[in-house]
Amino acid sequence: MSDRREGVSPATDPGAGNPPVRRLAAWDADALSGLAATYDTPLYVLDLDRVHENYRRLEAAFPDAEIYYAAKANALGDVLETLLDAGAGIECASAGELERALAAGAAGSEVHYTAVNPPATDLEYAVEAADEHPGLTIVAGARDTVDRLAERGYDGRLGLRVNPGIGAGHHEKVRTGSDAKFGVPADRAVDVLADAADRGFDVVGIHAHVGSGVSGDALESHREFVARVGDLARDAAATVGELEFVDVGGGFGVPYREDEQPLDLEAVAEATRDALGEVDATLTIEPGRYVVADAGVLLTRVNTVKEAPETTVVGVDAGMTTLLRPAMYDAYHQIRNLTADADERETVPQTVTGPICESSDVFCEDRDLPASERGDVLAIGNAGAYGYEMATQYNSRPRPASVVLEGDDVWLSRRRETVADVTHPERAARETVEDKSERGEGETTDESRRIR
Repeated sequence: MSDRREGVSPATDPGAGNPPVRRLAAWDADALSGLAATYDTPLYVLDLDRVHENYRRLEAAFPDAEIYYAAKANALGDVLETLLDAGAGIECASAGELERALAAGAAGSEVHYTAVNPPATDLEYAVEAADEHPGLTIVAGARDTVDRLAERGYDGRLGLRVNPGIGAGHHEKVRTGSDAKFGVPADRAVDVLADAADRGFDVVGIHAHVGSGVSGDALESHREFVARVGDLARDAAATVGELEFVDVGGGFGVPYREDEQPLDLEAVAEATRDALGEVDATLTIEPGRYVVADAGVLLTRVNTVKEAPETTVVGVDAGMTTLLRPAMYDAYHQIRNLTADADERETVPQTVTGPICESSDVFCEDRDLPASERGDVLAIGNAGAYGYEMATQYNSRPRPASVVLEGDDVWLSRRRETVADVTHPERAARETVEDKSERGEGETTDESRRIR
């Protein structure tokens, strides 16, 4: 990490304890503004100390559980390394996440590969990785996937994702526990496990996931979900023998709105243990959002202020290509003006929008904020989870840079993309065709250069 530099951390004072949620107001406004000036905007900022604190809180609430961090929430290498050092395993949903986890130093025994309808190339990569990294567990979500693994000669550690028929979460699009896309139906799961065991697979556990962003209001749904998983685990053990783990997923929510209370993690842990009941296997959880959401902010700069009949439109240089959650889930993210005199300005209703040619490219509508001026830097809170991971190059826009903080150290963890990065695959394809032509392997024509 030679790119680290000394500086004042925008994070909260480590001596302030480990509160269950970090609000946007707890970040140092001057230090964040300094990062925007140094690294430009849009810019993701992630505090590794806060990642570590959130993990320790989970560890304290679930002392007897194995914790596998869900990499899809934020797969930045620095995050993965921090959590591996803290004792977590990594749950991967794709070959790319699997490669990232192994590159971060994960041992095979610290990785679960839990893919949904994995493409052939992903599955082949996972099989090769399991061969090279003993102890890696592949979790299948369909009988077809078990068959495809067998066709590739895999008979190693196998978990089965089951569908208990109960979903919960912050939006209907993330309530996976009742969606037929995810997992083997509960009434068929034991038969699939028994068949896999008869075929020589090392059946080691079952997995289920209720959904993402589960709040305290959904505790009863979570309890019923875990109870069904516990029943399935006991039925499976009676049929195929002892299991190593029973994985009830993650989905632990965080409060995005200022008036929302943090999740009572102790209550969730107690409800989980009670609902699961007696099982001769290790309880496993897969938190993602809870670990990283409030450890990150997105910095963006105001470039346009436009008075409209209904509202004041504030244009910024981040958009739905930078942070998709508001457009995709109608998600709320707190917004704070970091300018020194912001608290002295008049508060007016504002609609904060990005540069994308879509009416959905909006971070908030008619929200009361200190009057914005061109050049102001805004911070968008709780951006550590599903922020950069869902960023796109729509409108041919390069993705933003990321910096990470640890103590007083700040360093660039991911450089800002350029337009050349966006167009590189096309240029590389043309160069490949032209190179073949020069070697006499084909004629370069407009038709031959077309990308298929």
